[in-house]
Amino acid sequence: MAEEFEVPSPHEHHVEHVTEHAHGSGDNFAGKIAVMTAIMATVGAMFSYQAGSTESEAAMNKNDAAIKKTEAANQWNYYQAKSSRQNLAELAMHIPGVDAAHYTAEAARYKSEKEEIQKKAEALEAESTAWDQKSEQALHQHHRWAQAMTAIQIAIAMAAITLLTRKNWLKKVSYGAAGIGVVLGLLATLHY
Repeated sequence: MAEEFEVPSPHEHHVEHVTEHAHGSGDNFAGKIAVMTAIMATVGAMFSYQAGSTESEAAMNKNDAAIKKTEAANQWNYYQAKSSRQNLAELAMHIPGVDAAHYTAEAARYKSEKEEIQKKAEALEAESTAWDQKSEQALHQHHRWAQAMTAIQIAIAMAAITLLTRKNWLKKVSYGAAGIGVVLGLLATLHY
C-alpha cells in the first residue's frame, strides 16, 4: 500500500511558520483582526437588512402614491363628465320650446356635484403627494444604509489585506472605513 504524503506549498509553509511564531511570541495581531472582521460582518449584515427594508418601504409608498394618483385621475374624469353635462344643460336652456327651468336646475345640480368631486380629487392628489414624499424619504434612507454597508464591506476587504500583509497602517485604514460605515449607519437611523 502506497503511503500518502503532502507537499506543502511555500505559501502554506509561510502561513504555518507565521502562525506558530505569532502564538509563540504572544502576537495576537491576527486574532484582533479576526474579531474586528467578525464584528464588521455582523454590523454589515444589519445594515444590509435595513437597506433592503427601507427599499421595500420606498417601493410600497411609491405604489400607494400611484394608486392615489389614479383615483384622483378618475375623479377628475368624473368632474369633466359633469362639466360636459352642465354645459349641455346650459345650452338646452336656450333652445326655444324646451323646459328652461328644468335645464337651469340640472345645470345648477351638475355645478354643485362638480364642487364635491373637485374637493375629493384634490384630496386624493394631496394623499398621492404625501405618499410620494414618504417614498423619497425612505429611498434616501435606503441610499444611506447602502453607503454604510459599502463602507463596512471596504473595511472587511481592507482587514483581509491587513491580515495578509500585517501592515499596521492598513489596519488603521480598515478601522477608519468601519468607522465611516458606522457613522453612515447612524445617519441612516436618524433619517439624515
